[in-house]
Formats: sequence, C-alpha cells, structure tokens
Amino acid sequence: MAQVSSKCFCSVPLCSNSKQKQPYLSFHSFPAEEELRKKWVIAIRRSEGPNFKILRNSTHVCSAHFEPQDIYVTPKGKTWLKKGAIPRRFSWTRPARQSVYSRVNSRLGDSARLDEEGAIGEQAVGVLEEEGDGSAAVRDHDYVTRPTPGAVEELLEKIKDLEEQFERLTVIRTQFSRFCVSDENFKYYTKFPSEQHFTVFWRSIEPSASRLIYWSKAQKMGKEAAANATPSPSCKLQLIDEFFMYSLRTAVGLKEKVLADMFEVSLSSVSRVIITWANYLYAVLGSVPIWMTREQVRRHLPSKFRKYCQNVRVILDCTELRCESPNAITLHCETFSTYKSHTTFKGLIGVSPSGVVTFVSRLFTGAVSDKEITRLSGIIDLLEEGDEVMADKGFLIENLLSVAGAKLIIPPFKHKAQFTKEETEQTQAIARLRILVERVIRRVKEFHIFDSVIPLTLAGSINQIWANCCLLANYQGPMELNPR
Repeated sequence: MAQVSSKCFCSVPLCSNSKQKQPYLSFHSFPAEEELRKKWVIAIRRSEGPNFKILRNSTHVCSAHFEPQDIYVTPKGKTWLKKGAIPRRFSWTRPARQSVYSRVNSRLGDSARLDEEGAIGEQAVGVLEEEGDGSAAVRDHDYVTRPTPGAVEELLEKIKDLEEQFERLTVIRTQFSRFCVSDENFKYYTKFPSEQHFTVFWRSIEPSASRLIYWSKAQKMGKEAAANATPSPSCKLQLIDEFFMYSLRTAVGLKEKVLADMFEVSLSSVSRVIITWANYLYAVLGSVPIWMTREQVRRHLPSKFRKYCQNVRVILDCTELRCESPNAITLHCETFSTYKSHTTFKGLIGVSPSGVVTFVSRLFTGAVSDKEITRLSGIIDLLEEGDEVMADKGFLIENLLSVAGAKLIIPPFKHKAQFTKEETEQTQAIARLRILVERVIRRVKEFHIFDSVIPLTLAGSINQIWANCCLLANYQGPMELNPR
C-alpha cells in the first residue's frame, strides 16, 4: 500500500493530521483485503456506520500510527507499507510516563529509596542530574518553562530544511504512479520512452495546465469570453491524472467506459477531460515551430541523403484512419475511400531527412485525393526555390511544386523498355530513403486509439488528437534510417 499525495485527512479518532498541515507524513488507504481491513477497523476503534464509511482512496490512516519498521521508502522516495502492517500507535495505547518517585527508586534500588514524604536525597539528585534533570519539577513540568533564546528560530529553520528535503525527495504520487513504475510502463501507457522524458514534458506544461478551462465551460461562455475567464475549479482528479487519462485513451486505446470505472468518475467527466486535453495539447504543441529551415535540414542530413538527394527538404506521405460510417449518404460518399474500401479520414504528414515530423495537415475526408490534400494543406507555401520534395508515385504534385520553384523526387514510372542501371539504382535509393516517412507513420499509428474504427462522437476532436499524436512522436527519440 503506497502513500497518497492528494489532500486527505487521518481517520483515526483524536488525530487531526492532514496532508496539507503535515506534508512530511504519508497517508495510506485502507487495504482491499477484507480480513486485514477488519483488523485496521478494530485497531483504530471505529466501526463503519452512518458517520464513518471506508471509501477507496478517500479514507486514510497517517504514518504516525504505524511502527517505524512497518514503513519503508524506495530509492525514488515512494513510501510503502509492508504487507500485513496494522496501525498500533495511538494516544490511548501510549504507556503513561513514570513519576519521578518511581523512576528514581528504580534507578537507586533498595539501598536508597525516597522517604515517605517524597524528599529527595543527595544520591537521588545525582541520578536526576545524570538524566539531564536540574530538578524533578523541571523534568515533569517543563511545558511551562520558556525556550532558550534562539531556540524557536533554530527549530523553524530546521523545519524549513526538512520541508525542502521532502520536496526534493517527493515524486508524483497519484493514480498515475500506480501504473507507471518503470520506463517500460511509461513507454506503454504514455508513449514517452522513459520517466525522465515524461517528467521533463510534464514540468514544461504543468504551469499552463493549471489554468485550464474545461471544454464544457468554454462552450457555454463562447470563445472570446473563455479567453479572459478564470481557470475552472479543480475537479476530483489531479491534473496529472487527467493527462494520464488522456494518454490511456490515445496511447493505450482504452474506451471511455473503462476509464470511468478505473478513475471512479462519471462517463461525462471522462468525455470532458479527453476533449479538454485534446484541445489544450493541440494549442500547446501547435505553438512550437516544427518546420525546419533549409540550414537546419542540411546540418542534420544523413550521409545517405547527401549521396543521392542532398537538397531534400521534406518527405511527404498521406495516411488514412478508419472512421465510423455516417448515416447521411452525402457524408458517406465524401468519407468513403476506394483505396481502403471503408470510410476514412485522411491526413498528410511531412518528415525531415533526419526523421523529425516537421509538418502535419488537418484531417480530410477519405475521398479527397493526395494531390488535393497537398494543395489545401498549405505546405507549398513553406517551400523555397531549389528545395526537393520526396514522395511516392501517387503524389502527382510536380505542377504544384513548380510554383514554389521546388522539385519532386519520386521513383521512375514503369515503361516499355527495361529500366536502365541508373533508373534501377535511383529507384532503390529513393525507396530506402522514402521508407523513413512510413516508419514515422507507423510510430504515429502505434497510438492505439487508431486501432479501432473512430466513432463519430470524436469527430469534433479527432483532428486535434491526430495532430497531438504526430507531434508527440517527436518525443520518442530519433528515427534512424533503414540500415540496409
């Protein structure tokens, strides 16, 4: 059982500890095992009823009620309870402090006892002085004495140092930390290759995420009013849990009903969080300039490109995402793809020779041709004279590129005569280099939300989700060329 990092209170009678007032304590939920939970209930002397109910992740016992040996801290700073640990330290179980009379007599033995009137002899005074007592009254009633000069300031300074140490050792302990305990888990649940990558990304967006306005509120207020509105009040979930929920929906592909049960929230709350974070990340990631200048492309140009296509600026390709068939015949015709024999959304993606996603178009209906998508996407306006664009044979965009003074590089078309040696080498080289964009598209489609047919309920936010997945692919590390 791990500690909880949200605002919570200790449920033990006569204990007023809370996470907000005592951040140095850890708070632990009641165990799921029924027999062990009964032992906890008996130990804290509370029984479930109208005034006390044990709720999952809402009812806690602070670490002040456990023995030190029952608690251990991981190298990453996570606090856990040992299996079978039971709270045992309470105000009603602490042994009463012995009186001075009893303590002195136990130290002196039978040879020198206090007299019947409680007078302390010289030998007894010596015992007390060894214990650090100036007098019996001071030892038993020191709560009325004044602190020594500077003691309070010294204590406050020590508390401040401990709080700083605690903040340095504290890691994110939320619902998300239950699943992401290793780099492998981080990669599966969030698509970030390691905890370090995720932490850097989260810290970069956390300040602006704290000022989120949820989609439902923004929709009611309107675009202009929402821009100046105050942030939405905090919900049941913490911000990092909301981002984790969005990651589970996109990276893992979990359905909204599963997420509602996992996070113990309503289905409408899940839908609101997904739409809100899709639009928020679309705004944040979209504000980062990803289109590389000609100098940047050449600086990171792999040696294979220098040999065959040294002026390549971008590699283009389209991909399709299967979507639910609409009932309207007109919409069905517009979204039907003859290539996939299914209704689809189609998007254009551009990759630099170094394997970085440098261009992402919005999604179009599946009936739109690759040439028309290239024209409408706006990528022609980004090209400069002398640039080369590598694409597949299906991209008949040479006329569009000529307007910008760019050149199209595609494999040569089949003709009656046999390919010459130069044409064969050119075809093989282009195929080896162009496969880079295919591998990037595969990385994007490893976001498992694209595994199943996209429901029409996501039609309003699928464009943002598509762009987010393409841009987040850049955070997964460099994409190397095929070694062949």
